[in-house]
Amino acid sequence: MVAARLNAWLPVAIWAAVIFTISAIPSLDSGLGSWDTVLRKLAHVAEYAILGALLYRAVRREPGAIVLGSLYAVTDEVHQSFVSGRHGSLVDWLIDTVGVAAGVLLLSRRPR
Repeated sequence: MVAARLNAWLPVAIWAAVIFTISAIPSLDSGLGSWDTVLRKLAHVAEYAILGALLYRAVRREPGAIVLGSLYAVTDEVHQSFVSGRHGSLVDWLIDTVGVAAGVLLLSRRPR
């Protein structure tokens, strides 16, 4: 039982730590102008889609995984508001939540 829970939740914790680490970087500006913004928003969707899929794998319920992922996104935006050169953003939270939902739906709807 403990091994099964560890197997389900350890990847979630590791990926959340990766997101936290990336969020602690003071500036991610690549200097590519408007492309920089587009690439960063796509990165938000991708990193949170992975989190969403991992959360769905752990909880096995779409709404629960989406809520947990969205709540983590809130904490990430709050965290960023304390990092020099970064700021928390409602738009980024929404983009993160869309990413979570995409990851959950992609995993939950895959053929078995």
